[in-house]
Amino acid sequence: MLLKNHLATALLGAALLPGLRAQAQAHLETGGQQPMPAAEWVDQATGHKVVRLTPLDGNNGSFYFHNNPFLKTAAGQDEMVFYHTDEQGQQLRLLNLQTRQTRPLTGYHKSIKGEIVGRKSHNVYFQVGNDVFAINADTRKERNVYTFPADFPGNISSLNADETLLAGSLGGAEARDILKKYPAKSDFFNRIYDAKVQHILFTINVKTGKREQLYQENTWLGHVQFSPTDPDLLMYCHEGPWGKVDRIWTISIKTHATKLMHKRTVDGEIAGHEFFSPDGKTIWFDLQQPRSVTFYLAGAPVAGGPEKRYQHQRNEWSIHYNISPDQTLFAGDGGDPGQVAKATDGEWINLFRPDGDHFNAEHLVK
Repeated sequence: MLLKNHLATALLGAALLPGLRAQAQAHLETGGQQPMPAAEWVDQATGHKVVRLTPLDGNNGSFYFHNNPFLKTAAGQDEMVFYHTDEQGQQLRLLNLQTRQTRPLTGYHKSIKGEIVGRKSHNVYFQVGNDVFAINADTRKERNVYTFPADFPGNISSLNADETLLAGSLGGAEARDILKKYPAKSDFFNRIYDAKVQHILFTINVKTGKREQLYQENTWLGHVQFSPTDPDLLMYCHEGPWGKVDRIWTISIKTHATKLMHKRTVDGEIAGHEFFSPDGKTIWFDLQQPRSVTFYLAGAPVAGGPEKRYQHQRNEWSIHYNISPDQTLFAGDGGDPGQVAKATDGEWINLFRPDGDHFNAEHLVK
C-alpha cells in the first residue's frame, strides 16, 4: 500500500490541493528524507505543492479509506480527526485544516479502534477493548455507549445516516481462534475463508445501548458500511479470496432483506474495496476482468440498473479509490510491483478525471 499510515496526513495535502502549484518553495523528493525538512514543499516529480498537516511529534495516522474523518466547526472551518501515537499510548486528535492547529480529542489509551465520526452531532465513536465510547468534538464530553460481553467480543465499524445506530460484525469462536494462532494476514486469510465459520452482523442503538442481531451466515462477513444518506441501508461483504466470492452485498435494517450488488461473470474476475458515493446512490469498487489484466473502477447503482465503468491502465491501478464530494473527480493510492496489478511504475497517488468510459490520470505525488 502506497499511502502508509505514518505518511498519510502529510500526503493528504497533495490530494486536497491537486491543482495548486507552489512558487519559491523547495523542490524535494516527497518521502526522500525522514522527516521532511519543511512543512510545505514542491514534489520534484510532479510540481504539485505538498503540505504536511500534522506536527512531527509521535506517529500520526489517517482513517481507513472509506471512513469520513471530517467535521465542520460552528465557525465554518474544517477539522479532521486522526490517530496520534507516542510513548504515552494512542489517542484521537483534531486538526483544524485552516490553521493547522491540533488539539487532543480523547485521552490516551493502549489502543483505539472504530474511527467513526458523526457529521451532524459531532460525536466521535471509538472502541477501547470491549468498551464503545462517544465523545463530542465540540465539548469533549465523553460517555460509554456499550460494553461488549466477554462471550460476544464484537467490533463497531459504521454509523448510520441519522446517527442512531452503530453497526459491526463478529466471527465465531473458530475464526477468532484462527486469528490468534495465525496473526499474519497471509496465514489467516484462506484459513478463515475455508472454515465457513458463522459470522454475525449486528447494530447498537447509540441512545439506549441495545444490541440487536441483524444477520448471520456461515461465511466470513466484513467491510461493514452504512449508506451516507439512507439510515436503513447497510453494505457488507463476503470476505475471502476475491476470485472465489461474490463479494458486495447490502442489507435492509428494517426487513433484513439482502441484495447482491455485483455478480462475477468473467473467469478469473475479481471485485472489491467497495465504498459508497457521497449521495448514497452508487457503490464504487475495484473491478478486474480478469484479475491483473483489465482494470476498472466500477459503480453499481444502489437502486439497480447498469454499472458505470471507468477503465484505466495497469500503472494507474490503485489498492484503494475515493471520490470528491461533488462526484466529479476520483483519486487512488497506487500500488507497488508486488500487488495484484504487478505495476512497474504504480507507486503514485493519482487524480482521476472521468472521460467517457475511461480515466485520465494525473500524478499528484510519489
